[in-house]
Amino acid sequence: MMDWSDRHCRVFHRHLTRRALLYTEMVTTGAVIHGDRERLLGFDVSEHPVALQLGGSDPGELARAARIGEEFGYDEINLNVGCPSDRVKDGRFGACLMAEPELVARCVDAMKQAVAVPVTVKCRIGIDDQDPEVALDALARAVVASGCDALIVHARKAWLNGLSPKENRDIPPLDYERVYRLKRAMPDVPVIINGGIRGLDEARAHLEHVDGVMLGRAAYQDPWRLLGVDQEIFGEASPHATVQDALEAMMPYIEQQLARGTRLHAITRHFVGAFHAVPGARAFRRHLAEQGVKAGAGLEVLRDAIACVGARAPAEAA
Repeated sequence: MMDWSDRHCRVFHRHLTRRALLYTEMVTTGAVIHGDRERLLGFDVSEHPVALQLGGSDPGELARAARIGEEFGYDEINLNVGCPSDRVKDGRFGACLMAEPELVARCVDAMKQAVAVPVTVKCRIGIDDQDPEVALDALARAVVASGCDALIVHARKAWLNGLSPKENRDIPPLDYERVYRLKRAMPDVPVIINGGIRGLDEARAHLEHVDGVMLGRAAYQDPWRLLGVDQEIFGEASPHATVQDALEAMMPYIEQQLARGTRLHAITRHFVGAFHAVPGARAFRRHLAEQGVKAGAGLEVLRDAIACVGARAPAEAA
């Protein structure tokens, strides 16, 4: 979710679900070690539980970055071995590491020795011409032997040669059964499935076979889906009855951020998918797009945008 989600997005999502584990966008070890750590890693206490996702391939640097993340208060450190971005490939991290399971295992071992919080790995079922039956097992067994606490598997190959990152999200066919077979082969290892999962009905079906489900773009593009997570997956009450209520509950946070110099649009850009097929949704998006980007835009812009939406039914009914 590089260039998509950020801390403001996670605060919004936390108002929609108390129980879901939230992940940061991938941050490189170099940025963590040498960059502006507060800007890159700072987060609101309301986001817990939240995991830091790292990109890197040097065990020592990953250990150092993981330790910094733990000191910032993250509940989990995740190593990304699944991103197909050209920037990632050129830096020798992300999905290209599927070809180097022994190196990934050394990275996990170094991170485990550096922190007390769980260390997890997010990967693909394979890359390029790899046989997913061989490649996924090789990576999984290597990192589990090094202490990996859970595997998050995007159920499609990444083609690093010939497909763009965008095409890699859609063109290689999904193979959920391959992830199910991994879980059956490693019953004691938590396995979370990812890739192309559009809603909670599909999530419940996957949970018959694996331990968890990760939503990516579906959660970002249609965040209203998250409003049903606590009730439908965990059997607990949702934090708010409607998306409107969740947005109104965010007002104190937004006011605090505006006082620190954050522009309104930096926060409200994450709200554009908040309403789906609800009367006034288009007017809501237009008002935020036109008014939220203006210098000095404040809470009144969001309040006026919310007023454009007529229905106050729970988002799941939208």
